[in-house]
Amino acid sequence: MKGSTVNRDRFRHFTYFGRRFPVILFLIILLGPGCSEKEQQRSQPDVPVSVATAILQDVPVEVDAIGTVEAYSVVNITSRVDGQVTQIHVKEGQTVEKGQILFNIDDRPYQAILESARANLSRDRIQLEKAGKDAKRYAELFKKDYVTKDQAEQAQTNAAALEEMVKGDEAALENAKLNVSYCRITAPITGRAGSILIYEGNLVKANDNTKSMMVINQIQPVYVRFSVPEQRLPEIQNQFSGKELTVNASPPGKPDGARKGRLTFVDNTIDPDTGTIDLKAEFDNQDNGLWPGQFVNVVLMLGVDSQAVVVPSAAVQMGQEGEYLFVVKKDFTVESRNVTPGTQIDGHTVIEKGLSSGEMVVTDGQLRLFPGAKVAVKNGPQPGKEARQ
Repeated sequence: MKGSTVNRDRFRHFTYFGRRFPVILFLIILLGPGCSEKEQQRSQPDVPVSVATAILQDVPVEVDAIGTVEAYSVVNITSRVDGQVTQIHVKEGQTVEKGQILFNIDDRPYQAILESARANLSRDRIQLEKAGKDAKRYAELFKKDYVTKDQAEQAQTNAAALEEMVKGDEAALENAKLNVSYCRITAPITGRAGSILIYEGNLVKANDNTKSMMVINQIQPVYVRFSVPEQRLPEIQNQFSGKELTVNASPPGKPDGARKGRLTFVDNTIDPDTGTIDLKAEFDNQDNGLWPGQFVNVVLMLGVDSQAVVVPSAAVQMGQEGEYLFVVKKDFTVESRNVTPGTQIDGHTVIEKGLSSGEMVVTDGQLRLFPGAKVAVKNGPQPGKEARQ
């Protein structure tokens, strides 16, 4: 009897443990990975990083673009009369002044026409003088009934006709003088001469727009044309309507050679294909540092962003959800935080949203980081014992 009682007690104990075993096993499985992960994090070494502190700073608001230099004005030199080129007074690439002689065209045919016009005018003036005297004499005779009314009126008509003829002769003389002057082609603007496209002895036609004799570009001042995204248009309009906007232009590879100009033109339409709008700035270009057709880096100044949050540009990373950066917390663990970056200038980026002044961000060593990782700062304060626990 006693042995049977002991066996029953052992059976009951085994049955009780068997019922509770799945629960115990579940708790072991549930708590086991958490403990091991925590131990794993404690065992991992701190990631060495470089950091910087976000600061408040007045930052100029700028719009960067690529522009093209354009001549202030372009003149295609053509002849206004037919003739043969007798002299060329300019060299290719030379700087020419307004009014400077460029070409001579044989003017002998036009001198002959000029002399003929002068002779016709002189002849008709003499005839007009006689006709005027006759008209006065016939008017006096008509009053005394020595001539008829028709004779007096005919004398007046002859005098009036000769007067109009003299006016025509004067116009023909002026036209002949112009044609003679056109044989002496001068520079209409001050600028830089291009290639000479004709030679002495060549025949030229009047107003032949299909074949220029030479092209002159005015490069003092010059224009720089560039395009900006349409999203910046309202800001540009607000600033442009109230004050003069400064534009800096520098050739590629020469940031120290920036020239200062002013915005003079905003196009009246947005390009629907590119979503950009054309702008134009004027530069004095006294040193001829900007050349027509040259590509330049353009910076349009729109003002100053007061007390903006600024971090080194190296801190901003690109991820699947956009730009982000790693923020170092007080316990020297890092947090991945999405931000909205703004203007970039001199290796620094304005953070418009997502970061406050005084927060510490990682600028180097991001490849080994993940949210919650502990860091060792190479260029700043180190975590204390309380931060490592």
